[in-house]
Amino acid sequence: MSKRYIEIMDTTLRDGEQTSGVSFSATEKLTLAKLLLLELKVDRIEVASARVSKGEFQAVKDITSWASANNLIDCIEVLSFVDKGISINWMIEAGAKVQNLLTKGSLNHLTHQLKKTPEQHFADIKANIDLAKSKGIDTNVYLEDWSNGMRDSKEYVFQYLDFLTLQPIKRVLLPDTLGVMTYEESKEFVSQLIKRYPNTHFDFHAHNDYDLSVANVMEAIKAGAHGLHLTVNGMGERAGNAPMASVIAVLNDFLNKGVSIKVEEKALYKVSKLVENFSGFRIPVNKPVVGDNVFTQTAGIHADGDNKKNLYFNDLMPERFGRKRKYALGKTSGKANIEKNLEELGLELGQEEIKKITQRIIELGDKKEVLTKDDLPYIISDVLDNNVYDQKVIVESYVLTHSKGLKPSTTVLINFDGELFEEHEQGDGQFDAFMNALRKLYKKRGKYIPELIDYSVRIPPGSHSDALCETVITWKDKSKEFVSRGLDSDQTVSAIKATEKMLNIIEFN
Repeated sequence: MSKRYIEIMDTTLRDGEQTSGVSFSATEKLTLAKLLLLELKVDRIEVASARVSKGEFQAVKDITSWASANNLIDCIEVLSFVDKGISINWMIEAGAKVQNLLTKGSLNHLTHQLKKTPEQHFADIKANIDLAKSKGIDTNVYLEDWSNGMRDSKEYVFQYLDFLTLQPIKRVLLPDTLGVMTYEESKEFVSQLIKRYPNTHFDFHAHNDYDLSVANVMEAIKAGAHGLHLTVNGMGERAGNAPMASVIAVLNDFLNKGVSIKVEEKALYKVSKLVENFSGFRIPVNKPVVGDNVFTQTAGIHADGDNKKNLYFNDLMPERFGRKRKYALGKTSGKANIEKNLEELGLELGQEEIKKITQRIIELGDKKEVLTKDDLPYIISDVLDNNVYDQKVIVESYVLTHSKGLKPSTTVLINFDGELFEEHEQGDGQFDAFMNALRKLYKKRGKYIPELIDYSVRIPPGSHSDALCETVITWKDKSKEFVSRGLDSDQTVSAIKATEKMLNIIEFN
């Protein structure tokens, strides 16, 4: 049995742009149009509403000019209105060839918004379709509020479709405008239309107000819908539209025996991130397929299971979407997580060293530090550096103060091989005050502290504000120079840790 082909129409540039606070520039729209059609390979794109603004007009003109030059003009669609030809004239000037005509799909909308009879509305629609045809423009028709129409005024919907299916149109577009349908209704309503109008192409357009859009899409396709309207990242008014990435994964994994699509899965993440950047509409980290965390194993038991016949894998393999699986570093990390990250970095360590590194990562995770694979070499360096000597000098406690109009000050408590000493000093900064207190304390003990000759701070690439900071300090004593390192999310604390290492180094020299 041959598979039923499902058309995918992307409406990110029109319906998706109705996301509160989002407005794409003409250049951004053209860039996304090219990406959607050439790389993601959707069948059609809805790029704008007619009559909106000069900027929107220019954006559509740029897109249609490019599409015409690349034999894709029939893939470009514009939302239009029953307005005595104003939308059609706008489209002609913009170079568009396909209108998605917005009409009333429920008697409630028709009666209370247009205040017209069905016959009056149908006459206006016929005049629009005929005018469009005479101007070389193809027509698809939206039945606005169709889902409520099927619930509350089914006789009107059938009366309208009896008329509409006799008109020279290409598709009927069925929106759940208010996102109110259940998946049972989606299947039932679409099934009724497919059975009653077997020669008509029906697109299904889901909204996500109850978080049911993907389920509704799935059932609409089972019921026989011929096309779907989706948006990248589920952008759209209120709770948004059915999300492109999730729906494509569902079609490929659960309905692949009966239907086929041509959308390229590997391009989903790339397009998703570009839309995120252009729109400023951030992708939740746990959003299926495209969220930052969805291919990240955090629990150590999961990483261990992945090493044992991929026990925690499912069909949503990250490679399908141009992504890689990651193993998070944090307080729930186990040895398996560490080993996975070390393997990716090309590093080999002994089991005792891995045990110590795991413990250090858990300690940092308990402080709610954000740890990444890029932090790992710094953590390794810190842990291995601590193994060089036995710790005889411990900075037990300190208080750092910084106030406007007053010099920074530090009170520090040092443990020298079991004996406690306390000192207080001021300085030009918090770390300078700490060093002054330390020098004062060492002077009382008749000891010398090496001179600080270089101080540098390194932050792992891509780190967040609460991620790790490595401070590297070069010291000079009477005979040589040497380096100590400290690691913490706080720069001053990492410097203090580097200094503590220095104190232990000089104790053994």
